[in-house]
Amino acid sequence: MQPARALERGLASALCFNCGIPLDAEYFDESGVVKFDPDPLKLDPELGREVVLARFALSPQYCGVLEYFAQFTDLYEKDSSLIETPGLEWVILSNGHPLYPYVKLERIVNPWGNGSFQIAIRLDEGATIEFVVRRRSAELKGITLGGRIVGRYWYNTAYGAAGRNGR
Repeated sequence: MQPARALERGLASALCFNCGIPLDAEYFDESGVVKFDPDPLKLDPELGREVVLARFALSPQYCGVLEYFAQFTDLYEKDSSLIETPGLEWVILSNGHPLYPYVKLERIVNPWGNGSFQIAIRLDEGATIEFVVRRRSAELKGITLGGRIVGRYWYNTAYGAAGRNGR
């Protein structure tokens, strides 16, 4: 297809001619921080339990794409060579299921604050995305963890005409 025709097609359908995402798509940017407290009597995730660091739920009839995620540990912050996170398992979930290929990370892949590598994972209509960390070691106490997810979402026109993000 000729570039001019592709551009015309993209403008006519209000879709980006490079990626197919609607031009009026909105952004989401969710993050959270948790501290594993050194005092065993305080609230602290039990061994093996998941802690949700960031969560975003698409409304029914909305689709989306996950574009970035970032991880933080104060261990890495003290020494950026400490990318391994023994005793921790980072997972991105979509509707409660691991989102491939981010099913079981045991190291810092995208450090928070250093610019993440862009990804493009399509999200199902009405999906709930969660970035969770699982505690696998009782020895991990007194550390701070953080997670961030960023992406875009839009109304799925297969459900009929709607105004710009006409919820």
